[in-house]
Amino acid sequence: MNAFLVRPRVADLVFQLYGKPLHPELFDILAVRKFERDGYELRLWITRTGHVITFENEHVLLTEVADADQDFSDQRRFLRYAMRGEHCGKFQCVNGILYQTSFQVETLPDEIFQHVHDEIVADGNKRGVLHHFQPSHRFAISPLGYVVVEARPRSLHIATFHTFPDENTIVKSQTLIEKQ
Repeated sequence: MNAFLVRPRVADLVFQLYGKPLHPELFDILAVRKFERDGYELRLWITRTGHVITFENEHVLLTEVADADQDFSDQRRFLRYAMRGEHCGKFQCVNGILYQTSFQVETLPDEIFQHVHDEIVADGNKRGVLHHFQPSHRFAISPLGYVVVEARPRSLHIATFHTFPDENTIVKSQTLIEKQ
């Protein structure tokens, strides 16, 4: 199998927030969606190891990255967490925009992992952006990347789920961007 398509271990992932765009060539992008509403644009990339989400309006540009640890500049980086356990963070932007996030890394027993995996697939077939990755071998469970965006007046809620079947691990995040 091509090593380029193999997902890294969850321990090699980081969650970061930047106040600048990040170039697409820095990531192995597998699915793309773009949303426009109420004076903002949201760009979503599902990557080989996670996601990149960029929120932009006339005053604020935020880029959330949940991906393999890369040597990005510290310039305009507002949050950084290793993908372990649970973390919460927030960042107050200009013009009353508040960014809040939380994520959790959870390792599950085989049967519970399979059940959660099946629930993600069922939900992903109805809404959101779902990407099935190539499994590590032909009898393995396919890793998933799943993102759901819910837009409401004055707020945007983004939920992500990334499965790592070789480790029976699910990385979940929730982000809320709201105009106060």
